[in-house]
Amino acid sequence: MTGIEPRPPRLGRTTLIAVDGPSGSGKTTFAARLARELGGVVVSTDDFATWDDPVSWWPRLVNDVLIPIEMGKTACYQRIEWADGRPYPGSYRRVEVPDLLVIEGVSAGRQSISDTLSHLVWCELPNETTRLERAVARDGEAARKYLLTWQDFERGWFAVDQTKARAETLVDGSDTEALQIRTSRPSTRTG
Repeated sequence: MTGIEPRPPRLGRTTLIAVDGPSGSGKTTFAARLARELGGVVVSTDDFATWDDPVSWWPRLVNDVLIPIEMGKTACYQRIEWADGRPYPGSYRRVEVPDLLVIEGVSAGRQSISDTLSHLVWCELPNETTRLERAVARDGEAARKYLLTWQDFERGWFAVDQTKARAETLVDGSDTEALQIRTSRPSTRTG
């Protein structure tokens, strides 16, 4: 169990939860468990980001997913798919208006959407080497050089966005089978 209770919706009739943190920290696993436990839908930032475009794709997620869902309409976006370590425009995904939407991935809980977030979760595994090895195991050895650059990007992004400091729930990602909540703070979100 994730230990996270549903909160009132702030994105139209949808409760929006972001699961953020550095690569290899257990975000995808935790988000899938959370969605399964609470009956939600997951949209991953991996469907948008590329090595060359780690964050400026964000307007696509807002315009193609968040705004339609907030308006009570079906969302539709084109995924980024990967072949031979390169990103390509992929298939389209439709997302019916859910009661719970979980956005997971690096920068999912960015400050710019804090007014529509019902809950922000931060997954972490402080040891960068362990996180790198997890990510290489997932993405393949050819991705190692890109992942090292990605880790540099993440440090800068999180320092500016202050994502961890704004999170109500901190998850210890050291054991992806267990993924234990380490800290849970009262929400300061209203409305």
